[in-house]
Amino acid sequence: MSGVDAATAETATAAASAATAETAATVFLLSPARCSGERAARLVRSKRSELGRRLRAGEASIGEIFAWLSALYFRGKLTYALRFGSSTGGAPGALVMAPGLGLRAPETRLSVPMFQAMGEVDVESDAFVRPLLGDARLLARLLDRAAGGTTGGAAGGTAGGAAGGAARVVLLGSIATGKYISTLLDVFGERLLFPATFVGRGDMSRGGLLLRAARSGEELAYRPVAGATLRGARPPKLPRIYP
Repeated sequence: MSGVDAATAETATAAASAATAETAATVFLLSPARCSGERAARLVRSKRSELGRRLRAGEASIGEIFAWLSALYFRGKLTYALRFGSSTGGAPGALVMAPGLGLRAPETRLSVPMFQAMGEVDVESDAFVRPLLGDARLLARLLDRAAGGTTGGAAGGTAGGAAGGAARVVLLGSIATGKYISTLLDVFGERLLFPATFVGRGDMSRGGLLLRAARSGEELAYRPVAGATLRGARPPKLPRIYP
């Protein structure tokens, strides 16, 4: 029915997030790659690409397709989420926002028609938000049940964030994309977090940052999305990653 089923005060908060990282289960929500445009069309029609062949055969996963489409940024998000995410309450530790399909596990396989249909859905549209809202509510219920109580947001019932030991929900994506941010905040409230060091960075810098953290095993600190600063000074350029 849904992707979740199928997959069966800011500085203080950031410090608290780092302090509890070892004990709090974390579910990551990954923003999608762009599924329209020439790059996406080239993948579908390519006769040389092994990924394109597997997509046409319905054997390619949404995680690897999105990583190919957006390169470093999504690869960084996926690698980081798989490194630090925790399966809890029947929900996987990483879920991808799939346009028109809600939340899907990274290993979910796509067909060409599914992939092309996603390319028709804008992230600011109701067609994107409706299934996302349904799956986000289901995820919140699963996490609340696993924690033995309820938490903040429209789906939980008690304001106040991650009370009762409920898992953290961390967004790996833009916090300036109004419609889906509003939807996620309505469901998760103060439990919805994002990496504090994302502010001021572009997509490529964020991707590199996430890859470094995954390789080092050092999880980033998080802040609540609610009330967060959307823009800040650009941080120093990251050094190049060498194999």
